[in-house]
Amino acid sequence: MRRYVLPYLWPVITGVLLAVVILLALPEQLPNPFSDLPPTASQPPAPVISTAPAVVEPNPNRPAPEIHQAAPLSRDEGPVSYSRAVEQAAPAVVNIYSSRIVERDQHPLMSDPFFQQFFDSRGDDATTHQRMLSSLGSGVIVSEDGYVLTNHHVINGADEIQVALRDGRETLAEVIGTDPESDLAVLRINLDDLPVIELTDSADVAVGDVALAIGNPFGVGQTVTMGIISATGRNHLGLNAYEDFIQTDAAINPGNSGGALVNPDGAMVGINTAIFSRSGGSQGIGFAIPANLAHSILDELVTQGRVIRGWLGIEAQALSRELAASFGLQTPQGVIVAGVVSGGPAAQAGLEPGDVLLSVDGQPILDARSTMSEIASIQPGTSLPLTIVRSGERMEMTLEVGERPLPTTPINEEMPGQRDTQ
Repeated sequence: MRRYVLPYLWPVITGVLLAVVILLALPEQLPNPFSDLPPTASQPPAPVISTAPAVVEPNPNRPAPEIHQAAPLSRDEGPVSYSRAVEQAAPAVVNIYSSRIVERDQHPLMSDPFFQQFFDSRGDDATTHQRMLSSLGSGVIVSEDGYVLTNHHVINGADEIQVALRDGRETLAEVIGTDPESDLAVLRINLDDLPVIELTDSADVAVGDVALAIGNPFGVGQTVTMGIISATGRNHLGLNAYEDFIQTDAAINPGNSGGALVNPDGAMVGINTAIFSRSGGSQGIGFAIPANLAHSILDELVTQGRVIRGWLGIEAQALSRELAASFGLQTPQGVIVAGVVSGGPAAQAGLEPGDVLLSVDGQPILDARSTMSEIASIQPGTSLPLTIVRSGERMEMTLEVGERPLPTTPINEEMPGQRDTQ
């Protein structure tokens, strides 16, 4: 019996296997049973709901904020308690709640007209395709005019920004200006009798000084943590384009971004901005933007609406010992011009890719990032002498510094350091 069945069974098995292979390899060749169905009416696009915070137009005639400058810190002896410092600084530290509306992700099947007809008939409100995202951070009131310093990443993309004071008052804030390259932003609130923090000269900050971090971690409410200044002048972290951080081991957690780092006198030495963490929480390595840098950017954002920086228009690459030897240099001093922006100051001056930039304004280039920061402080329009090496020959040239354009790509944050806001 088996001898008579097998000749008929093998063709059946072979046909089934062949059909499975065709089904997996060429699904688009199969007929669509729903192709003859009449098209369903497409749902009108959801209306865009926007409650964007007011962005103030730049006003060159607007005066710079009047900042309260603190007296130098006395290091003779330390206090037993820091309650006076907290009482001095904490009222000026505010909670910032930002929100934005984003499109709700739809299931891939919803793009199929066959499945859409079952959901369109329900008559759901079009706004159900949008959802609200909220985040929290902190800020610091720095003048009686209502100017508030915070981080750019705290309010970036927000449709609405709400500021809550320690005394219970709440109000909406308007955006005066932001500077993504330093991660600072300036807001303004319209309230009377505002508490104001004093700013200290951050150049006088010393490693070992006691530091207090004030902010709103995890949204639990205003919190004070204590540590010391662990280091100054930290850079090469990949957080901002321009980095000059104060490092502290005072606990900084999600929600502390934009809050104040203060000294034992209650004067602000920096704006808390990021942490180094592998767990997402505080591990004793936090970073703050120095008060001096925050003050200068505050003035420019208020008076100009943007931060004006010098710019050469080159893409630089670090010079290793091997590359230095290939260019005929004995030491790896300087940077390689890897690219030149078309129409930029460097291109107009005749710089070319492959040139080695040795010095700027007579100062040798020892670190590319430090040199970039120094160039940023030069007023656009200034004539700047350069020393380069091209094809093994040393050359001198002069270019006119341009104004750095606004960044079009986000700052690289794929580094061990991470932002601390939720």
